[in-house]
Amino acid sequence: MFLIEVLIPIIIYYVLKSYTDWLADNSSIPYIIFVFLGGIYYLYIMLFLYQAWIDYYLDLWIITNERIISIEQQGLFKRTTSELRIHRVQDVTSEVHGFLPTIFKYGDVHVQTASEQERFNLLQVPHPDEVARKIMALQEKYVEEIGLPPSEVFEIKKSSEKDEAKPV
Repeated sequence: MFLIEVLIPIIIYYVLKSYTDWLADNSSIPYIIFVFLGGIYYLYIMLFLYQAWIDYYLDLWIITNERIISIEQQGLFKRTTSELRIHRVQDVTSEVHGFLPTIFKYGDVHVQTASEQERFNLLQVPHPDEVARKIMALQEKYVEEIGLPPSEVFEIKKSSEKDEAKPV
């Protein structure tokens, strides 16, 4: 589909050149207008490709033994940073949809939690199955180090009277 969009001005040029004399002379006004509009069209396509590349290249996921940090570039001037503590992980799902993602081994990883943000999405991740397994292994190791089963992980909250531990 993208190849067709790139070839549209070239096809229009050859059709107009074959059936009309508008583009016969390189110094004619219709030829200059056509070249100018074609240049604007290709600049728009390059800007679209640059924005897509920036969006992909500047996305970053950091997975440590204590948390998962997602830094998502959304457009040229907007960045969203999200953080998830590893003990809040309940389920991890990896998805690979389509022919090219299967061949090139990339897909999405969805981390399910019990917090306000129910799903933590890592999009277009290389080797999503391995990432999902590593996240679950880190979560299990973290819970074992604390010495509590996942249902008994506590969060310390400050109240006006005293500190109290509440189950998560």
